[in-house]
Amino acid sequence: MSDKRAATRPRPKLVSAEPQLFVADIGTSCEFYTRKLGFRVAFTYGEPAYYGQVYRDGARLNLRRLVEPAIDAGLRAREHLLSASITLDDAKPLFVELQAAGVVFHQTLKTEPWGARTFIVADPDGNLILFAGRE
Repeated sequence: MSDKRAATRPRPKLVSAEPQLFVADIGTSCEFYTRKLGFRVAFTYGEPAYYGQVYRDGARLNLRRLVEPAIDAGLRAREHLLSASITLDDAKPLFVELQAAGVVFHQTLKTEPWGARTFIVADPDGNLILFAGRE
């Protein structure tokens, strides 16, 4: 293919990302994401379920069951390793909603030096989910 043809071709547009979280039990994870974080279950697959997806608005998280943890818990705790980041227009209303639902936060709402307002939730498997919005 000539360089000229490649240069005139439209550039592909990325439209979404679906992080894959490693969990011990799909049912337990689905219950946490729906009851605590307001997500809905898109699907689960397998008997017993070994794969699934939860969503809320435009955010989708894929859940993959593993028998053993994929990430060392000590390393995750020391380094505060994020499993997913979800952006939203304003983080405070969601933080207040989740606080009322009894969510335990890994990091409460704060304004970052770069201006974003963020908070972090840990799911039952220790996956850290960052929620970030405007100041």
